[in-house]
Amino acid sequence: MSEAVNLKLCVIGLGSMGFGIATSLLEKGFETHGYDISAETTSRFVAAGGKGAASPAEAAAGADVVVTVVVDGAQTEQVLFGKGGAAHSMSKGGTILSFATMPPQTAEDLAQRAGALALNYIDGPISGGAKRAATGQLTIMASGRPEAFNHARPVLDAIAVKVYELADRPGIGSSFKIVNQLLAGVHIAAACEAITFAKALGLDIDKVYEVIIASAGNSWMFENRVPHILQGDYSPQSAVDIFTKDLGIVSDLGRGLKFPLPITSTALQMFIMTAAAGMGRDDDASVARLIAKVTGIELPGGPEAA
Repeated sequence: MSEAVNLKLCVIGLGSMGFGIATSLLEKGFETHGYDISAETTSRFVAAGGKGAASPAEAAAGADVVVTVVVDGAQTEQVLFGKGGAAHSMSKGGTILSFATMPPQTAEDLAQRAGALALNYIDGPISGGAKRAATGQLTIMASGRPEAFNHARPVLDAIAVKVYELADRPGIGSSFKIVNQLLAGVHIAAACEAITFAKALGLDIDKVYEVIIASAGNSWMFENRVPHILQGDYSPQSAVDIFTKDLGIVSDLGRGLKFPLPITSTALQMFIMTAAAGMGRDDDASVARLIAKVTGIELPGGPEAA
């Protein structure tokens, strides 16, 4: 393991997921450099024992593996190949681990650009949430060449409990993640609708939660997100805007394939309405707040939370 720990790593994007990934790597003994557009967040990473940088290129200087944990394909392209981008300063033969959710074609295009610079590229969207990121228990849906996996194996093992090697070409990992996001978004919207409906029926929603998680109607998203509603705490673990983006990608792909996605479309509109109501950067369980506002229901936390 000592040889693996000698890898120099860089994490770009220290949001709720990226910060957990970066600190998890630190705890495993890796030299980890980090960059975030927020100087305050970068400083917090330094306080946790990491090495901060003022740009992606500075953070990635000589890095063997660069991990990008940004919002989408456009941001991934910018931090890797834009002015001051990481791809131009990392070690030749190094590996990029791209964790953002993006259209499959975008992942393929980024992999080609990395290859032109003699870099490996793994299209590896992640799932599991901020808590699992911080404990090295993510699920990674990855695709890329075998040599890329071999080179990045110590890093993948350090941050994930499950790494699915799905194909030898980038784009396939993104396709799998899009299917996951279809389900995740629909389940969040359904969970928010169900718990507010329970409130409209005059039920004790804490007891509803207890009963449903032990019943067939439960889902991972119901079990994970409804506590945010019960606590009246909409601090973003995963923001509404993430699902306006991800379900938008699903919708675009479906339109291109002439594949109907009526349930996805309804969920997407719920997230768009929530964002339009000023809650785009709040926790995605805020869909319940939108429903509460429309129906006049008061959720935990009082009117200001709803």
